[in-house]
Amino acid sequence: HVQLVESGGSSVNTGGSLRLSCEVYAYNVRTMAWYRQAPEQAREGIAAIWTGEFNVNSGKTSYADSVQGRFTITYDKEKSTLFLQMNMLKPEDTAVYFCAAAVRGLVGAQALGEREYPYWGQGTQVTVS
Repeated sequence: HVQLVESGGSSVNTGGSLRLSCEVYAYNVRTMAWYRQAPEQAREGIAAIWTGEFNVNSGKTSYADSVQGRFTITYDKEKSTLFLQMNMLKPEDTAVYFCAAAVRGLVGAQALGEREYPYWGQGTQVTVS
């Protein structure tokens, strides 16, 4: 059984920063990701990280072009928590943000593929104005 609990969503001014957290209650998760969905838009994969250990790809990250250089995904193994540090926020970053988990190890474009993730959190709202 996998449970993901997001937190940290808030309203922030353009140019500001925010950090999202996702507590992970699971075993055998090897890849985690952040997705977002703006009103009337499809869900978009924005960042992923290989959280599994003892693999050449451990720690590898993938980012969508829309957030590259502004957002950073990290995973704290000791706290079993996934983070998304968001800097230089723009109004177009306004969305509900979800964390997702997969038991497969994923890198690159595959890591941002929604169909790869069977486990999802409930979402947290980020509003930039």
